[in-house]
This record gives sequence, C-alpha cells and structure tokens, in this order.
Amino acid sequence: MKAWEATIRKTQQAKKQASNIFGSAHVAHVDDEDTEQDEILAAGEVYYAERYLSNGDYYTGHWSDNFPHGFGKYWWTDGCIYVGEWLKGKTMGRGTFSWPTGAVYDGEFKSGYMDGEGTYTGPTGETYRGEWVLNLKHGNGVKEYTNGDVYDGEWCRGLQEGNGEYKWTSGSYYIGEWRHGTMCGKGKLVFCDGSMYEGEWDESLPKGNGSFRFADGCAYNGVWNKDPDEQDLTLAQCDDHCNVEHDALQVYDVYLIDNVISPQEKVTILPSQKKLAIWRSSKVSEQPVIRPRRRSVDGRLDGNIDDEFIKMKMLDSNERSIRTRDDAASILSSSSSQGSSLRLPKVVKKQGETISKGHKNYELMLNLQLGIRHSVGRPGPTPSLDLKSSAFNPKEKVWTKFPPEGSKYTPPHQSCEFKWKDYCPLVFRTLRMLFKVDAADYMLSICGNDALRELSSPGKSGSFFYLTHDDRYMIKTIKKTEVKAIIRMLSAYYNHFRSFEHTLLTKFYGLHCVKLTGATQKKVRFIIMGNLFCTDCVIHRRFDLKGSSLGRLTDKPESEIQPTTILKDLDLKFMFRLDKTWIQEFRRQIDRDCDFLEQERIMDYSLLVGLHFKDLSVSELGTSIDNNGADDSTYHVSDPGGYYYYSYNHGLVKIGN
Repeated sequence: MKAWEATIRKTQQAKKQASNIFGSAHVAHVDDEDTEQDEILAAGEVYYAERYLSNGDYYTGHWSDNFPHGFGKYWWTDGCIYVGEWLKGKTMGRGTFSWPTGAVYDGEFKSGYMDGEGTYTGPTGETYRGEWVLNLKHGNGVKEYTNGDVYDGEWCRGLQEGNGEYKWTSGSYYIGEWRHGTMCGKGKLVFCDGSMYEGEWDESLPKGNGSFRFADGCAYNGVWNKDPDEQDLTLAQCDDHCNVEHDALQVYDVYLIDNVISPQEKVTILPSQKKLAIWRSSKVSEQPVIRPRRRSVDGRLDGNIDDEFIKMKMLDSNERSIRTRDDAASILSSSSSQGSSLRLPKVVKKQGETISKGHKNYELMLNLQLGIRHSVGRPGPTPSLDLKSSAFNPKEKVWTKFPPEGSKYTPPHQSCEFKWKDYCPLVFRTLRMLFKVDAADYMLSICGNDALRELSSPGKSGSFFYLTHDDRYMIKTIKKTEVKAIIRMLSAYYNHFRSFEHTLLTKFYGLHCVKLTGATQKKVRFIIMGNLFCTDCVIHRRFDLKGSSLGRLTDKPESEIQPTTILKDLDLKFMFRLDKTWIQEFRRQIDRDCDFLEQERIMDYSLLVGLHFKDLSVSELGTSIDNNGADDSTYHVSDPGGYYYYSYNHGLVKIGN
C-alpha cells in the first residue's frame, strides 16, 4: 500500500502545472522523504492526497477540485470514520461508515445518505440487512435483534410496514400484515405451545374478527377486543379433553405478554449529518504563478466558476453558495494586480427566498414535506399502467392525521398538528412511474435537508409557487375549483401522456391538501409539477407565448431584463429554422396538445420556451460577427450537425438536440 501511495505521489508531481487562477497552493506530504513543493493541478484532475484539517479531522484518498472524489477514508474528531467512494465531497456509491459506539453500516450511499442495499450492525449486536432510503430502512430487509428475535419482511420509513414475518426466540412466530411497526391488519400468530390466533390485529393485539385455538383443541371465534364489553365470542370447538375453563382474556394477559415486538435502536448521528471541515492549504507561494485561463466562446473561463471559487476550501454543499463567492472576491482582488486581469461572468442568483425557520410559511413547508414522505414512501404493489376507472373517482382520496407526537401511521414531528389529503393517489403514483421518476430521488428533491424556495410574488391567480433546491420540481398552491378541474380531466390527461410520449403538456406528479387544525381550519391545496427550465444548459431567455399580440410586450428596458424575466410574444425577435421532420413533428404535437386542451374546455394556456445562447460573445459581450455584408439584423451560420443558427438583432440560437 505504501509503495502504491508513493507511486501515485510521484506521478502527480510529474503532472504539476501552473494553471490555478488563485496562485499556487503548497501541500506537505506525510512522508519525510517527500520534499515540499508547490502543487498546482488542473481543474477536475483526480489525484491522491492526505489532508490534516484545521479542526483535527483527517482525510486520505483520491481528491479533485478540493473535494474527496473517488475512493478515500475520512476520520472525524468525534470518532466517526467513513471508508469508501466519494463524489465531489459527498459519500456516493459503496462504502463503510462506523460510529465510535462500535456500530457499522456497510453498503450503498447516495448524496451522503445510507441509500440502497446495505447492512447495519448496532453497538449491541443487532443487525439489519436490506434496503435503505434516506437513512431509513425502506423496502425489503431482515432485522436480527439483540435478544435473538428476527423480522423478515417489508419496511417503510424505518418501521415494519406491509407483509412480514416475526420470530421470537421462544419459538413463537407471526406472519401477516404490519403497520407503523406493529402487527396490524390480517395475520396469524403461532405460539410456542401450539396455540394459534388467526384474524385481525391492531397495534399488535387481536382486534376484530378472528379465531383462537388453544393447544388442547378448544377454539373461540368471533369479534376480539381487549375490552371484555367489546368482545363477541362463541365456543367453536370443544373436544372431550378440552379444558372448558379457558378464559378468552388469557390471550391478552398470558399468551401475548411474552410476545412483544423488540424496539428499534436509535442512531445518535446519521452519516448525512456529518459535515466536512474547511480545508486551507498549509502554505501559499510568495510569488503566485498566474496563467490566463482559456476563455470559451461566451467569454467565461473554462469550467464551472463555482469550482474555482472553492479551490482553497472544502465546504458542505449547504454553505458553498454563500461563503465561497466572498472568499473568491478577496482572492481575485489580491491576485489581479500580479497577473493578467480576469473578467468574471455574472453569477445568476437562484430564484426565490429560502424558507427557513421564522418564515411565515415554514410550518406549511414542513407539513408538505411530511405529507410527501408519507404518500410516496408508503409501500404498495407496483401499479399497472392499465388503471381502472375507479382510480379516477373524485372521491378517491385519503385523509391522514399528523399529530406532533406521532401515531401508528405517522412519525413524530416538530410542526403543528395537521391533516394531509392525497387526491387519486394510485393515479399519481402511476404517473410518476410513467415519467420514470425514482421515488427516492423524488423525496430527496422535495423532502431532503435543503429547504424549498418561495418565489417573490404570487401569480395573477393569487397562487404561490415553491421551487425545490435542485429546481427539478415546482409546487403551486391552487384553489378548490382548480382541484376539481384537474380531477375532472385526470383520466384524459393520463391517456394523453400514455399515447404521446413527447407531449408538451406540463407533467403533474401529485395533488395534495394540507388542513390545519384549530379555529382557522385553513386548507391549502398543492399541485406538484415538473420544472421545464431544470436543464444542464443555462437558460438565458424565457418566453411565455400565447399566439397573440394584444398586451404581449414586456414593459422593461433591455438593461433590466434578467435570465429569469418572463418575456412575451412581441419580445421574441429571433428567427428559427428546424429540420423539416422536426418542424412537422413539432406542429403535429402542438395540434394534439391543443386539441386535448380544447376538449377539456381549457382556454387560458401558453407555450413556455427557454432559450440557451450557444455563443454569448454575440449577444452578451457585444462582439461583432462578420456576416459577409448581409443585413445587420438577420444572418445565419451553417452548422456541420445539419442544423442552423439564426439571429435577429445579434442574438444567436441553436435549434436541435
């Protein structure tokens, strides 16, 4: 291993180049025989590194752009250790996380969470092998408790839910349905002496219709309840050798007293809560070498500018956008006098206000996230694409109460008490499957550690809009009449998406309602939609097109138009040329979508268009292009890919993939 590490270091020393716009950074290697040198590597290059961090943490392994990236080992000062795969500072892939208590998780990670297949061994010896989602047991798994009990079955949000089998060390076992960690629904419990109860359960007690057969053959059928006044039992069988003195209450007071479900262990700190310490290089060269970076055609420096901002730091992603830009400003101001001047592109601030504690809608956001976890995380059979008409019934909705202390269906939480409603849950679950949405990713986007963002002003309808931290989903508050309209058209909407994969209609992922308890009894209804502008390309212009000219002009000077400004029909001054087959298919799909909207009596709709300028040197930086004497207002440039760039007033647009 030492020889391999030395080989890696020597290889990296041979590759050192002065390419860092912030100057050289010195890293002292651990081995005494290694001479200290200025180490400057190209952005994105992966190399072996050892980092002694300012707070006492230590990392050794693959490193890139000032983050653990590849395979490495991280020691926290509190004794926690992670060994495994990293992706840009987040545990991602296969790895092992160990706690100072002796607990160990070995399995898959995703964005810092235990997520996927994995095995957890607790400090007292309990073991879980199975599926995880967002640090919680979720899916199929086997739990072996410290006392020897074993559960094999389905899990939801860290508790047994669905179908499963629980075996006690005494020899008794239960096979049946579970809910929120208790035996609930239909099931059978066979006791070690041969007695058996088969029927309905609630909170791990017989409740409802069922039959209990004692070991001597005596059996009782009827309605079971721990309260004798609520019982309605009859003697179903009595052999000659049966002990007729059997009391039905023995089932509760004797038989079940030794057959209790072992409690779940509590983890003091989760892997996703472990933050990486800030790292600064131990030494900075007195005469930093600055080499001008190659500029792209839009005038920006190669690579993501945020990556350059964090060259001298390693931060948790939640802090990166706030802290790194200030650090970069001071670094650049000191270095600009020593090297060639650099012009940074304008950083586009994310839309909306982050909903943090103290925000007027903070509790509403918590309620929404709790409800989404409940709706999406609830286990169920894989839905069929051929839905029955009953699934679209307006009465097909489910109310769930969320008390702060929790219930057998819901976890405890720190928000106010509320009720949660799912409209047509099977339909939207099937739509998410049709849209190829992974349930874990969906919950991570909406319900992860990062808060939602509220757009600054409501729409004309009075609705509020919320964006997820990754911009993938938009959440809109809607009125009761809008809910009715969506449910009325839901069947046709579903069939339209099944028939036309490339429809331009907005994707709906869920329809929900939060009802606050108390004197107000306020109801807030939500629709969760896909965000068209969530793309790898930067959207420079956004248009809302209605095919009309009346009032369809933005009353803003050009200098005030931002990439997030919504422009209108008369603001669109670009000419587009598409391949013939493209334009034909595009028109056909527009016609299909408009026919659908017309059939559903929806008149107020528009086409949302986002433009990405491939060459900002034309429009943003004002660089002139020689168009061979053509009129300054319009020209086109051919493209080897078979598409065309068309420009109007020096805007350049590519139409194609």
